[in-house]
Amino acid sequence: MSSVITAWKRLPWWVEPMTIVGVLTLFGLYSTVVIVFAGGQYEEYISPFFSFTATMETPAWAPAFITAPMLLLWIPLGFRATCYYYRKAYYRAFFWDPPACGEDAQNHDQPWRKDKSDYRGERALFVLNNVHRYFFYASIIVVAWLWYEAFRTVFTADGFQIAVGSLIWFVNIVLVSAYTFSCHSFRHLIGGNMNCYSCTKGGNARRKLYNGVSRLNARHPQWAWYSLFSLLITDIYFRLMMAGVITDFKIIGG
Repeated sequence: MSSVITAWKRLPWWVEPMTIVGVLTLFGLYSTVVIVFAGGQYEEYISPFFSFTATMETPAWAPAFITAPMLLLWIPLGFRATCYYYRKAYYRAFFWDPPACGEDAQNHDQPWRKDKSDYRGERALFVLNNVHRYFFYASIIVVAWLWYEAFRTVFTADGFQIAVGSLIWFVNIVLVSAYTFSCHSFRHLIGGNMNCYSCTKGGNARRKLYNGVSRLNARHPQWAWYSLFSLLITDIYFRLMMAGVITDFKIIGG
């Protein structure tokens, strides 16, 4: 792993932002097609994109292009879009602001860039990023439901079973949980807003929990990407089962 990271760092500075543009664009296109045109339930499996909405019906007043997942997927989408790490990633990749630490776009001869003295932070539309903590609170419900769906793949109507698909579903929710609970907002909620642990009842427990979340938070960017790819892989596996391309191999049970 370290050799891969070393090799990545030796690449030209523009490789990272361009890779991020490509990955996020492809993921956005894929998820849009799935949400608008594809189904979300097959036997005991429910696509992670459709979890919590698979049994919902679109309201009668909604336009024809509105699907049930659209009514709730704004929660995980908003959580990721306002995430501190993702904000840095897409500011650099899509807006080149700056594209890399050593490449200050605002000092280059680029007519679409204002002078650095005009920089005013996250204003106008981007001020909505300040509601990130509320997206985090709502995302806890989504994560809880994904755990429920993962357990449904092993406790089925035919009894207990473990299949390749159920393992994929559990790996996905573990990675999504790691990303969610390594969030800076959760770290602040646990103990980042305290100045004196010994002055508060249960402070020592909160300090230990805060230190644990801090260790998880140190790898927040990695969890962000791991969970993004796990969502994609889980849904692709689900689509292949629906299409009859693959058969879910049962490890335990029949």
